[in-house]
Amino acid sequence: MNSERLQYLKLNKNILIAFAASIVISAIAADFFANQADYLNSTFTLIVDYAVFFSVFGGLFYFDNRKKYILENGETNKSLLKSDLIKIISSLGIGEVIYTIVRWSLQYYLLLLNYEPYMASIVSQLISTVIYMITLNITIKLTKLFKDN
Repeated sequence: MNSERLQYLKLNKNILIAFAASIVISAIAADFFANQADYLNSTFTLIVDYAVFFSVFGGLFYFDNRKKYILENGETNKSLLKSDLIKIISSLGIGEVIYTIVRWSLQYYLLLLNYEPYMASIVSQLISTVIYMITLNITIKLTKLFKDN
């Protein structure tokens, strides 16, 4: 398997693991905030979702890529690191904006329909995650993050 495809697989694996962790914790948080107004429940749950997602994803991404930016002399390849950070932050940022809008709106709507808070959280996050994954992979392809030099 070529290096580019392996990098896509690693990134998607990290994202899916981070989403799995955040789905569980977000559902618990949504249930915890069940006595709040629907818009507050959606907002607090989204905050918990982001905290868990970025903590898990950041750790996994670091472990998968920590050796990529080390030169043979032991120094850090700062230009490659800077270039890749700009590309990954841009790709994640675009995906996160779309994810946030869909996730919050859908959870709020489901709460208005009297879904249980944990179920509204799970359903909205699963649908948002699919949209996020599609958006992220398209933007990563466009930014050429994993192109071999």
